[in-house]
Amino acid sequence: MAAGARLNVDINISFSQLVSVVRQLPLNKKKELISFLQEDEEKLALISGIKEAVEEVNLAKKGKVQLKSARAFLDEL
Repeated sequence: MAAGARLNVDINISFSQLVSVVRQLPLNKKKELISFLQEDEEKLALISGIKEAVEEVNLAKKGKVQLKSARAFLDEL
């Protein structure tokens, strides 16, 4: 298989089996996997934050919540 090729396959294994496979990886591949998972986690956190912001704006449009002014928001940073 060429480097960088993608293969999507559903494989049912237990968590302990997955851990066993990861333990067998060479150190550089473990680091690559950790990096990939961290990037994925950051993307999920960003998406979650955006969803929360959209929900808050929608609540504000309905008059159910008062949003902060831009100045108040920037002062918090």
